[in-house]
Order: sequence, then structure tokens, then C-alpha cells
Amino acid sequence: MTSILPLLRTALAAILLTTTAALGHEGHDHAEEAKAPPVATLQPRLSAASGPFELVAVRQGSDLVLSLDDFETNAPIVDARIAVETPAGPAAAEPRDGTYRIAAPWATPGSHDLIFTVTAGEHTEVLAGTLTIAAGTSERDADGGGWFFTPAMARGLKDTLASGRMAIVGLVGFVAGLAAAAFLRRAGRGLTALAFLALLLPPGPAPAHEGHDHDEAKAPANLGGEVAQRLPDGALFVPKSVQRILAIRTMLARASDHPRTVELPGRIIPDPNASGLVQASVSGRLSPPEGGFPRLGTPVKAGDLLAYVTPPFQAIDVSDMRQKQGELEQQISIVEKRVARYERLIQTGAATRVTLDEALLELQGLRERRAALDRTRAESEKLIAPVSGIVASANAVAGQIAETNAVVFQIVDPSRLWVEALTFSPLPEAQQATARTGEGRKLALTFQGAGLADRSQAIPVHFSIEGEEKGLRVGQLVTVLAVTGDVTSGIAVPRASALRSANGQTVVFEHTAAERFEPRIVRAEPLDADRVLILDGLGEGKRVVVQGAELLNQIR
Repeated sequence: MTSILPLLRTALAAILLTTTAALGHEGHDHAEEAKAPPVATLQPRLSAASGPFELVAVRQGSDLVLSLDDFETNAPIVDARIAVETPAGPAAAEPRDGTYRIAAPWATPGSHDLIFTVTAGEHTEVLAGTLTIAAGTSERDADGGGWFFTPAMARGLKDTLASGRMAIVGLVGFVAGLAAAAFLRRAGRGLTALAFLALLLPPGPAPAHEGHDHDEAKAPANLGGEVAQRLPDGALFVPKSVQRILAIRTMLARASDHPRTVELPGRIIPDPNASGLVQASVSGRLSPPEGGFPRLGTPVKAGDLLAYVTPPFQAIDVSDMRQKQGELEQQISIVEKRVARYERLIQTGAATRVTLDEALLELQGLRERRAALDRTRAESEKLIAPVSGIVASANAVAGQIAETNAVVFQIVDPSRLWVEALTFSPLPEAQQATARTGEGRKLALTFQGAGLADRSQAIPVHFSIEGEEKGLRVGQLVTVLAVTGDVTSGIAVPRASALRSANGQTVVFEHTAAERFEPRIVRAEPLDADRVLILDGLGEGKRVVVQGAELLNQIR
């Protein structure tokens, strides 16, 4: 057993040396392979534009797929007639799912000149292009697939054979190492000889471990070709099929003169002529009317009873009222006896009728004073709706003590709302203005007036809201864009076109080619609730993305 252990140690050293020699062969680094990203393989395609049309043709399998869009807006055109002059003769494209298809058995590796005659509505244009198909591209590769025996399978078989050859070489080296160790052991040079023998063995190719292929750098992953991606220069390649999914729309940039606008902070307030506050004139305890307190959003009419306020009485007040009530009762009793005596004296002629009438009037006054004192203790103040509208706010709870002048209800007419904005410089009275809510909703405003007294060093300005006011709330914050007297020139684009980049710059996307978009850094300022004005960075006549820009900005 002692003589075998040295042999095993020397054999193990030989195996380790042999394996180490095969881990990293010359000119190959596994770490760099892991960093190399896959590159999408484009399908054979051509693009052409003429007049109002822009066309992209892509070979997919044995068909040629045509995408026809409006050049200015990038909107798909699905009701056109397309005739194609192919190397095999003329053919008519067949509409299918928003695109057009023709059979392309002639689409073999090489260059093919095609002529498209497009007719849509009153427009007819002729477009020409060259479809170039690289050598070795098969029909199945064009569809993103491969034959049953794919190149990847061939590489796997090659690696398997290489792995088997390495196993055989390793086994032979192991046996030879044992023999050499047994031969040289007595001389004490067994380990040195085995190491020298392991270095002399020719290492085989390293097998590809699971999930790794050494030929990946030579054969990029085939992602089907229809994959949007950001190019090294920052531009975007977006296939037409992806543009249809993202609903990308464009417009031609046209410069014109526009009045300069200024952004003002604002909030929605009720029209003072169509709103009201319900307050308690005296401090008292709230109690609901028949049917309960009106809920928020409940429609009410002017004069409707909303609540009762019962004023509380202090102990001293109760004592005073009881004392006054006792005095009135005493006086009423005395006057009643006097009236009865006068009635008897009138029958004997000892008293006149005038004396009796005066006593009766005094008795009636005392009784009314007592009844008023009783009503004061029992009656409650009625809170009445001053205007018609809906209950915008309610602070009523049964048993609650309402302080004097406290707002118990607020009534607002939702069809008559205003906007109050604050400005640091006077604005012209006859001006146009719009407002934008936090959700991006646009409101048309009409100037109503400006204050002469500053509020926190700002001038309050009132506007009335025109048009649909459904969904707005009193106190809701808005951004008011008021027109000033200055005029500036620029390109008006929708607000959705202008994006904020990571460094804070304003960016728009220009549609430079059928399937290419490039970001442009621009200088812009607000124009109204829906648009911004590009002052610099975008040339006139360029196609700028007006819908889907945020989706394009997410492409990596």
C-alpha cells in the first residue's frame, strides 16, 4: 500500500497539469466572451420614399412583406394597390394584416432591382430600390429559424468529438505517467519526469461547458431581425413592424410666429356669483333636519334646510330667564284680575269702556312677551342654502358645537368655475390663456380681472373656465399659460414630443430614415397647454416624432 501512494500522487499531478494546459488556449478569453452582447441579425430589406409614400420591403421566408406608410405622419396605409416589377416579372401585392405580401421565389443571394407602383386615393407614385441578400442566407434563416441540422448543432457535434479525443489523450497520458513513475520511482525523479511528460502532451481543444459556445463571437445570435435597438452612435433602429406596435407618428417641422407665453401657478376656485357659504350666526349645537345632513356632492336648491343650530344657555342665563318668566306670570295674574274687576264695574257704570280696553291690551302684551321668552328657549337657528349647486364641503356632525361664523357647508355650482393665478408682472387684459391640470388635461380660460393689491408680492389674476368642466375640483392646482405681448418664431410641437434626458436637456426624435430615428437636443419653451415651441436645434422640414417618443426613449 505504501508503494502505491507515491504513484497515485504523481499521476494526479500529471492529470492536473494536463487539464490546466487545456483551460485557456492562446488568443481566447472566456471573460471577454461573456461581455460580448448578442447582435441582431437583420433580414434582407430595402426602403424607398417618393411623394406622400414611404415603403419598406422585407424578405421573410419565401415572401416579400411590404409596409406602406404616409411619409409625413408615418401612419400606415392599408387600402393601396401595389404592383411590383420583380426579376420574375410583374406581380401584385396582396393586403394582409396591415401589410402587403408577394411571393418571392426569385429572392436568392445577390442583388435584385425592384420597382413598386403605388396607388392610394388620388396619388400614384413609382418607387425603386435594390434588395440585397447576402450569400448563405437561407429561407428559414430569413424567418428567424434554421434547418433541422443547424450550424449550432454542427458546432455541438464538433465539440463533442473534441471532448472525446481529449478524454482518450488524457487516458493515454495517465497510463504513460503510471509507467514512467514506476520506472523512475527508485531514482527519485518520478514527479519531475511526470511533469515534463504532461507538458509534452499536446493539449486538445477545450470543450465548451454547459451554456457556452466558443463560436459565439463568430456567429451572432439570430433574433429574427425585427428587433428595435439603439445603435453605437445613439440613433435607433426601429423596424416597421415595431413602429406599428408602438404607434409611432410624426409631423413635418414648420416654423411660424407665435405669441410668447408665461407659466403661472394657479388653482381652481368657485365662481363667487354662483357659490355660497353656510355659516352659523351664533354659537350653538348642530342637529340634523328631517332626512339628515346633506352628503358631499348632494345637489341642493336655494332655500333648502341644511341643519339646525341650537344655542346653549349658561346657568346664569337660565336663572335670569326663569326670573323674568316669574315676573311676567305675576304681572299677567294681576292684569287678569284687573280686567275681571273692570268688566263687573262696567255693568254698574262705575268704570268706562276705555279703562277696560287698556287693561286688555296690557294683558295681551304680557302674554306675548312670555310666549317670546318660551320660544327663545326652544327654537333653533335654521341654516339655509344661499344658492343652488352641490355640497362641496360639509363639516356637520350631530351634537357638534358650531362656532360663530364657522363654515358648516360650502355650496358650489360645478358648471361655473374659475381659475386664480399669481403673476409677478402685469398681464394685458384682452389676452388668451390656457391651463393644464396635473393629468395633462387642457382648459380654455377667459380673462376676468386682475387685482390691484399684491398677495405675497404677486398679483392675483382671475380667469373663467370655458367648455367642459366635469371632473374638476375646487382647490385643484393647475398651471396657467398666459399670452404676453411679445412674439417669437419657432416650431410648435406637442408636449409629448419633448422629453427630458438624463442630463436635464430637452430632446426630440427626428425620423431620418424609414427605420431610423435620431435624438436631437433642442431649446424649447412652453407655448400652451398642449404644445411647446422649439426655438433651436431642429431644422424646418424635418420629420419629428409627435406620438410614441417616450416609448422610443426606452429602447436600449
